[in-house]
Amino acid sequence: MTHHEQGEQTGPRREFRTAPGDEGAHHGHRTPSAAPLTGLRVLDLATLFAGPLAATLLGDFGAEVVKVEHPAKPDPSRGHGPSKDGVGLWWKVLGRNKRTITLNLSTPGGRDTLLRLAATADVVIENFRPGTLEKWDLGWEDLSAVNPRLVLTRVTAFGQFGPLAHRPGFGTLAEAMSGFAAITGEPDAPPTLPPFGLADSVAGLATAYAVLTALAARDRTGAGQVVDMALIEPILTVLGPQPTWYDQVGYVQERTGNRSANNAPRNTYRTADGTWVAVSTSAQSIAERVMRLVGRPELIDEPWFATGADRAAHADVLDEAVGTWIATRTRTEVLAAFEKAEAAIAPIQDVRDVLADPQYQALDTVTTVDDPELGPLRMQNVLFRLSATPGTIRWAGRPHGADTEEVLTELGLTAAELSTLRQAGAV
Repeated sequence: MTHHEQGEQTGPRREFRTAPGDEGAHHGHRTPSAAPLTGLRVLDLATLFAGPLAATLLGDFGAEVVKVEHPAKPDPSRGHGPSKDGVGLWWKVLGRNKRTITLNLSTPGGRDTLLRLAATADVVIENFRPGTLEKWDLGWEDLSAVNPRLVLTRVTAFGQFGPLAHRPGFGTLAEAMSGFAAITGEPDAPPTLPPFGLADSVAGLATAYAVLTALAARDRTGAGQVVDMALIEPILTVLGPQPTWYDQVGYVQERTGNRSANNAPRNTYRTADGTWVAVSTSAQSIAERVMRLVGRPELIDEPWFATGADRAAHADVLDEAVGTWIATRTRTEVLAAFEKAEAAIAPIQDVRDVLADPQYQALDTVTTVDDPELGPLRMQNVLFRLSATPGTIRWAGRPHGADTEEVLTELGLTAAELSTLRQAGAV
């Protein structure tokens, strides 16, 4: 039995549960059938985050993902962030459900081997600078010639064409260029960048969606195509209607800190025991409940209280009312009071709080994976639950090149051919 087959049987699944009390509900898991993307083969040639994340998302729901790394230069995510016993922890999450092989694509042997792999694949995901695959004679014409049904997914900072296409770039530049940083932070403070890979993560989600869209088209036409994903675009999409606002009425969104231009009170507030909570009042009825709860019902009768935008214009008054009330009570007292009043509130949690949170625990949002290198380790579960065909984490990120011999032998390469590739530095 191969490592891949073993993982199919042993990994934790993201299963659908019926709610207790529902007709026919029970406290066990439903028996899962085959994962929805079983039979799909993905070659992950990308590095760092957006492209590899898209491959991870596909692998979580059954796709067979083969991670292709340079023999001497592994995916840099293996060295990002904290490690344990010399093993990178970020890679354990990003590399899950992937078999790992090494190929030097710039060598003739590496190129030929990739073409053989591509002939068996449904999807190739890469994030080299535009023109790099073509330089190695591995462009769309070369790949589609060996597999006309292939979906070639190209993830770059700026896209495959345009004045910036050939520049190097990372998610930070997308967060800056898109307008995200310009609206993030306090009004009198500098623009703020996120302390994590926001643009990459959004692009990874979008890329997985783009791959599945291209595959749906292939089901109708029988032909593959190229997906062109630029990091600077998905994050602009999630920022909302900023271009339309500016186009139609000249409105430019500015930094407002934790406040919203569309409703108030909406902010973070410090409790008596030194913790923080977040309050939102996007609905008028919620705003009224909050004002009654904090002992300021007279504000509801103010003419400006009737709309979210007008309330936002009086955020100082509302923040003072809510903040003063919260500051005299512990977080436990505040949360209980808001829940009783059916008002929207959440604690500001760090990762320690997240792991102890009963709602996340009920959803199994952070699950435990048995890893041969590190033993039991916790990580985010697959992204969503399906009632009939759930996703599963079959294994965590594998060592660099751990499956090279197995994958290439399955491809039909002989021991002599593998030896020749090693001697040439192609694997």
